[in-house]
Amino acid sequence: MAEHSTHPAKGLSTVDKLRLLLDITKTISRSLDLDEVLNLVMDTLGSLVPYDAAGIYLIELHPEEKDPYIFKSKAIRGYQISFELIEPRLKMGEGFLGTVAQTGKALISADVSKDPRYFPARAKTRSEMLAPIISNDRVIGVFDLESDRLDAYSEDDLSVLQLLTSQVAIIIEKVQLHEEVVEKKRIQAQLDIARQVQLELLPATDPVADNFDISAYIFPTEDVSGDYYDWVQVFEDQIGIVVADAVGKGIPAALLMSFLRASLRSSIQAGYAPHIAMARVGNLLNDSIDDNKFITAIYGILDTTNKTFVFSNAGHNPPLLIKADGEYRFVEYGDLPLGMFKDTHFHQHFIRFEEGQVMVIYTDGITEATNPSGEEYGQERFAKRVLDAIHLPAKEMIDHVRKGVADFAESKFLDDDGTLFIVKAI
Repeated sequence: MAEHSTHPAKGLSTVDKLRLLLDITKTISRSLDLDEVLNLVMDTLGSLVPYDAAGIYLIELHPEEKDPYIFKSKAIRGYQISFELIEPRLKMGEGFLGTVAQTGKALISADVSKDPRYFPARAKTRSEMLAPIISNDRVIGVFDLESDRLDAYSEDDLSVLQLLTSQVAIIIEKVQLHEEVVEKKRIQAQLDIARQVQLELLPATDPVADNFDISAYIFPTEDVSGDYYDWVQVFEDQIGIVVADAVGKGIPAALLMSFLRASLRSSIQAGYAPHIAMARVGNLLNDSIDDNKFITAIYGILDTTNKTFVFSNAGHNPPLLIKADGEYRFVEYGDLPLGMFKDTHFHQHFIRFEEGQVMVIYTDGITEATNPSGEEYGQERFAKRVLDAIHLPAKEMIDHVRKGVADFAESKFLDDDGTLFIVKAI
C-alpha cells in the first residue's frame, strides 16, 4: 500500500469536528458488517484528526498460545503491508499498542525516537497518538494514529479520537451481538432439524405382544438427545429391544445414535445373536468414530412365547427386575461400551419372566438426575418409585416414574437425557 497523507482536519474548530463526528457516527451505525464499519471509520478519520498512517487493532484471545492475546489489524492506512502489521507480534505491555491495551489509557508521544516503548513499524513516523477501544470495562482494541511531523497531536485531538473510539466500541458491540443472534438462530435451526430427525428414528408406537405389556419413552432435555431406544419384530413371537446412550449430547451424540440404529438393525435383520451383533456394531463404531467417543447399550431378544429375554450389555446401566411380590434386583452383568476398543467380546445373559414381573431398562439420565442440593435420584429411589406403580399398565408406570424424577429434580427438564423401556409380564 502506498504511503498515505491526509490533513483536512487542520483549521477545523472543535464544534466542526463534533458535527463531523456525529455525521460519521450516523453513517457507520447503519452497517452491521464489522469490516465495513471499521473501514468507513478509517476513510473518514482524516476529516477529524490529521494522520499519515493509522490502524485499528482488535485484541483476539487465543488461550492455546504462549501469549494468549493477539493483536489483529482490522483496518489500516498509510503503511507498507506486511505480516507484522496485519498481526503485530507484540505482547501485552510491549510497544505503544501493548501499553495502551494493558493499561486502558490513551497515549501521545510527541517524538517517538525518544520513547523506549516505540515499536518501529514505519520509518517516517515522528509522533504518534493511541486510544483504547473499551467495551464493558474491557479493552477490546486500540486506535493508532501516526504522523510524519514531530508533536503533531494535541489533547484536543486526543479528546476527539476518544469520542470516536467510544462510538466504535458501541458499534462493535452491536455488530457482535447481531452476529451472536444470527449464529444462535443458525444453531437453533440445526438443532431443530436434528431433533426432528432423531424423533423420526424412534418407533412410532409401542410393541404389542402376547403375554407382555411394553412401553418406552425418552424424557426430553433442552438439547438434542444422546439417548436412543428401538424395537424390531424379529419373528412373530420375538422382539429385538435396544436401549442406548451415547457419550455427550447434542448433534454429535444424535449422529452416533443414527449410526448405531443403522448398523444394529442390519445385524438384527441378518439374524445375529445379541452378543455377535454387539461385537459387529462395536467394531464398526471403533473404525468410524473419534477417540473418547463410545455408546453404552443393551440389546436383547424378548421371546414372548417362552417368556425369556436373552441380552448383551455393553457398559450400560444394569436392568432393574422387580417380581410381583416386590422383591427387586439390578442385573449387574456387563461388558465394555461399544466403540471403545476393537474386537471386544460380549457375553449373553438370560432372564426368565414370571407373571407380574417387570423389567426396566433405563439410561443414567434417570438415576443421576439431581435436585437443587446436588443429591442424585439414585438406583434405590428409582427402584422404589417403579415398585410403587407395579400394579399399573407399563405406559402409566412410565408417567409415574417421570413425575417422580421431575418432582425430585424440581425441573421440567432433566440435566441429561433420560430413557425408560418397561417390559411387564402379564
